[in-house]
Formats: sequence, C-alpha cells, structure tokens
Amino acid sequence: MQRLPAPLSRTALAVLALVLAACNSDDDDAGSPAPETPAPVANALPGFISGSVAAASYDGSSDDLLTAGLGKTGLLGAAPAYANPAAPTAAELRRNAIHTNYRALVDYTLAGGFTRLYGPNIDNSGNDTLGEGKIAGTEHIAVADDGSGKQNVVLMVQVPASFDRANPCIVSATSSGSRGIYGAIGTAGEWGLKRGCAVAYADKGTGNGVHDLMTDQVLQIDGTAASAGTAAKKAHFKADIGDAERQAYNAAFPNRVAYKHAHSQQNPEKDWGRDTLRAIKLAFYVLNEKYGSDIAGQPGKKEVVIKPANTLVIASSVSNGGGAALAAAEQDTEGLIDGVAVTEPNVQPGANAGLTIKQGAATVATHSKPLADYFTYANLYQPCAALSAQAGLSLNAAFWPAAYTTAAQNRCAALAARGLVSGATQAAQADDALAKLNAYGWMAETNFLQQSHFRFATNSIAMTYVNAYGRFKVSDNVCGFSFANTNAAGDVIAQVAATQAGLFASGNGVPPTSGVNIVYNDAVGGARLDFLAVSPGSATADFALDGALCLRALVTGKDPASGNALFGNMKTWSDRVIAGIAEAQLGAKLRGLPTIIVAGRNDTLIPVNHAARAYYGKNLLQDGAAAKTRYYEVTNAQHFDSFVAFGALLGYDARYVPLHVYFVRALDQMWAHLKSGTALPASQVVRTTPRGAGAPALAASNVPAWAATPAAADAIGFDAGVLSVPQ
Repeated sequence: MQRLPAPLSRTALAVLALVLAACNSDDDDAGSPAPETPAPVANALPGFISGSVAAASYDGSSDDLLTAGLGKTGLLGAAPAYANPAAPTAAELRRNAIHTNYRALVDYTLAGGFTRLYGPNIDNSGNDTLGEGKIAGTEHIAVADDGSGKQNVVLMVQVPASFDRANPCIVSATSSGSRGIYGAIGTAGEWGLKRGCAVAYADKGTGNGVHDLMTDQVLQIDGTAASAGTAAKKAHFKADIGDAERQAYNAAFPNRVAYKHAHSQQNPEKDWGRDTLRAIKLAFYVLNEKYGSDIAGQPGKKEVVIKPANTLVIASSVSNGGGAALAAAEQDTEGLIDGVAVTEPNVQPGANAGLTIKQGAATVATHSKPLADYFTYANLYQPCAALSAQAGLSLNAAFWPAAYTTAAQNRCAALAARGLVSGATQAAQADDALAKLNAYGWMAETNFLQQSHFRFATNSIAMTYVNAYGRFKVSDNVCGFSFANTNAAGDVIAQVAATQAGLFASGNGVPPTSGVNIVYNDAVGGARLDFLAVSPGSATADFALDGALCLRALVTGKDPASGNALFGNMKTWSDRVIAGIAEAQLGAKLRGLPTIIVAGRNDTLIPVNHAARAYYGKNLLQDGAAAKTRYYEVTNAQHFDSFVAFGALLGYDARYVPLHVYFVRALDQMWAHLKSGTALPASQVVRTTPRGAGAPALAASNVPAWAATPAAADAIGFDAGVLSVPQ
C-alpha cells in the first residue's frame, strides 16, 4: 500500500490556492486544455454470429413484419396455398409460418376476442384503429454457432419503420414451445412492433429442424428443403450420425426422422437464457448499423450510438420463451435488460426446500419438480385419470376415438397390476390415478384438462425432453420410441413429400406435428403409433406403457414399479438424463430487476405449483427485500389459448378466458413502470368470468384488469418462506 503524503499546513494550503487561482485566471493566455472527446466506438458484428446477417425490407402493404402481408383478415382465414406445394419458396414459407405461429399462441376467433380485444389491429390503448395491422420495417436474420453447424441457433431482429432513434427500445421474443424463429410473432413480437420497438427473436436451438433419414433430406435456415450434403452448415439441423450408421439404421428402422430439439445432442434448454441475451445483442448491432453515423477514417464502420445505457429493454415471451426471458435476466451481467414481463413460463426453479406453498388453507404437497419429472409422471397416469368421473369429461369422439378409451381402460388395469394405482374397479382406479396427479402438484382446477393434454402434448414432451436432456442421438431409440409418419392403422409409412416440404411453416418442433408421430418400435406385432401400441406382455393397446415406464425410470433413476435402483445401460442413460435436467435448472435470483410473471391457475401443461408459483416464491427467498417481482394468477385460464378456438370440440370456450389478454397487460404495466415510474401492483389473484354455456362473445367484463391495490381476499402473501395464494 502506498504511503499517503503528510497533510499540508493551513498556510501552505492558502499559498497553493493563490497559485492555482492565478493559473486559472482569465488573464492566463494558455488557459485550460479542453477535455478530449472520446473516440467513437465502432459497431462490430458479435463474435457468436456465424456468417453474415441477411436483411429484407417490407413495405407494410404487400408484405410486412407482423402479418407477412396477410393482415388481420388473412390471419382469421385458412393458411394460403403454395404455388408449388412440393417446393414452396422461402417467402411463402415465411408467410405461412407467421400465419401458423400467430394462430398457435392465441384464440384466433372473433368470439374469443381476436381483432376485438387484441390482435394486430388493436392499438396500444386497446382501440381498433390500426386497420389490417400491417407494419413496415426491416427484418434481419442470422445464425449463432460455434462453427460446427451443430448449434445453428436462429436469431432475428425486426425493426419497425416507427422505431425512434431518440427513444430506442428493444423487446425480446424468444420462441415458445419448440417453435421456430417466428414462434413469438403474435405475442411479444406484436406488442413490441406496435410500440415502435425493435424485437429480438431466438428459436433457442429448437424449431422445425427435421432430418429425413431415408432420403437424407433436411430443412435449411430459410425453411426450404435440400439434401444434407447440399445444405451442409446451412441445414437447420442434421443428425450427427455417419452415412454408414444412417443406412444401417434405415435398414432396421425405415422411414424414421430426427428432430432438432430431441436429437441435436446439445441439450438446448441449458442455453435458452444465453440465446435470448444473444438476440438482444444482435439487436443492438443491427440498430447501430442502421442508425449509427459513419466514423471518419474508418470506411464502412458505424459508431455505436444505441447502447444499453440509453435503450429500454424488456425481456418477454410466453411458455418456454417466458422461461428463457427469466433465464436471460438471471444471467445478464452486462445490464442489458431493464425489466421482464412473461406469462405461463416454463421455468424450473431447482431445489426449493425452503418454500412452502399454500392455496387457501391447504398446503401444496408437491411443488418445484423439474419439467421432465412431472411430465413423465403425467405420462403414466393421465390416460387412466381421463376416465375418472371427477374430471367431468365427455370423451369427445372427434379427438378421443373409441380405441383410445379402450387403451385408457387397459392402462388403468396395467397400472393396477403393477401396484401403481389401487382400486378393485376401473372407476376406482381412474379416481386413484387422478388423485395421484392432484397430490403431485396439479390442482383440482386442472382435472378437466388432463385428457386433452395427454391427447395433444404429454407424450411428445416426455419423449423429446428425455432425449434432449440425455443428449441422445436418433439411432439410440430411447425407450423404444422414434419419430415417423403413420397411417390410419398406426403403421409406419414414408414421409409425405408435400407435407414435409412445408414443415418449416406448419410444424411446431416437437412431434406429433404435421404428420410426424411418435412410434413405439417395441410394440407387439411391430412398430406402431404409440397411442395404438401394445406393450410386450400385454394383450391389448395400453398407450405403450412399457415405454412410458422406461422414460419415467430414466428421469428418477429408479424402476417406477419396484422402486429399485437402475443398473447397467439404464443406469448409464439415467445418469445422463439427470445431469441434463440439472443443467436446465434456474436459481430464481433476479437481483431486484422489475419482473412480472402471469400464469393461469388452470395451467395443466406447466402447473403453477412446479413453475410460476414455485419460481416466484424462490425469488422472494433469494432476493429478499430487494425483490421487485410481481405474480398475477388468473382464474379460469390455462396454457393453450389456441385450444379455446376449437370451440365445442374440447369445451374450452365455455370454461376458459384467453390468458393473452393478460400478457399484453403485463407488458403495458412494465412499460409504464420503466418509462413513467408507475408502481407495479402487488401480487394477486385475478378473478375472471368464463363465457359460460353457448360461449357467447368474450366481453371486457370477462377479463377484468388486476387491481392497483388488491382486496385482502385476492392478495398473494409471502411470509417466513410461505407463499399464500388465496383460494
């Protein structure tokens, strides 16, 4: 440590002051040197970008950023036809991808509120003033990769013509589910563009990366099809197996396909926060290329004028994209993000023993489980529980044919034979299966939804995520499952060329999707659609129970029936899965960042006790008094707004309101907080009114705003590690 100089005497200080005054007097010809102007900082392409950034401009009439030229009218209608279905152009695929993804995330019906209460034509004040809702601007697409071509995370920045350089803002819009780059266009994308903000998208290493192993054909970054050899590193995804291994696999398991999320061997979820931050960084680069001034003496270089210090940045999105936004906020060490607003986030808070969750007077028995844990649990019990009279289901034959009811009955019997449910009758067994789900974190409010979620989601997520967490390759056929097209009898068939050519637009990244189904290779009589498969040792179809038990075992490290520890190859594979799950857990430490989390109480896909409630509670434990997180739980709302659009087929329209209304409000609330200092209302339960019998048109009164100050009966409390949610 340096020694400090001895203090000056008062006399010496006075003399020094006179000298300094003389030096700085107006009579001094030399004067003081002018402060140096800092050298301009040159804009630079982020190092994680592989290749160049492709840019396109849209006039807001014939084509646009938000609706691909379709406008609200086109979004209400069917998907446009391709001029040549066997070879759609990149522009056609983009248009149809926007159409598909917009309608996949919201209730797209007039009765449900689309184009009346929300939608591209509704302005920031909630009024119908924006016509068709088309938005002019520029679109910039790039790929983040380590040079291997195995990651190829697609990033996109949309800059509306209304962007204000003097008041810059960026909204992140990481894709929901396993969707591609346009997967958040109708949620965070719409909100950001209408606010005049640049929108930073990321497909987070998922998307419709399909590799047809029989034809060796892949989809490229722009969605068009090509042979794997021709596409090379421009392939969205190519299975990492050599040609000899691929041909041997085809001989044993013909007509199979590999999918990026399941088979990239990257465990992409561990990097969703990083990918979201990278999208935001790419947005800064794009904005400075557009609005930065030329730097003298540095031809082609632009000065960085738009930077985190002068730009409002909100991390946002829904479902998996919402979880990615929270992960990005946790990992943001550069001060990029100013606030977070998400709904129904797939967020895994990790170990959470210090938290107790209560709903009303009842303590939640099980909470904070990892996604693969509760999905493989649901995959066992949901089909049997679907038969319980307590679930209030109609077993609509249009989506649940008689063969599925028979398989569900067989699942109940098979579970009982293994000691996994109790009851002497099928009805008692179904009631017990439902009771087990309720005890494992699903509330009674989710009972009606168990059947439809098993039909449309549970098996796909259980299979995809176990494969992803264990970093398995397609030829591993984990637990006897694979992906392929099937016919009406459930037998494997070749890919349908026209359907495959449009997968970039029509698919959701996680089979079953666009003709690609889950196949149980080990079924009695040969490979078959999993829903029609007969497990070895069974006499009748049981939804491939043996495969479901295997997936559950890989997640828990134990045999589900006996409770014995795994050994041999199953133990090795289980260790890989468990390690991958650990990589995806978050810490819930937001360091006092303003954050709004919204979730539907009836969410059956991502139950609030394992995700939104659990993460919010842990954040309060982690950040303590510094926490600025708010949690709004909406009654009569669930995960899939688009299912409400199915009307009487599922019965959602009479029972559930669109959560998207509250997503928009969350972003509006965060914007007001960051721009004007408006206080964030306290955490609360928001009580909605379902549309009821006949599902009349949704009215504003069905979806009331949260209160600036909640009533005591609605206020969500937290004290001494106990999160108390009103009934």
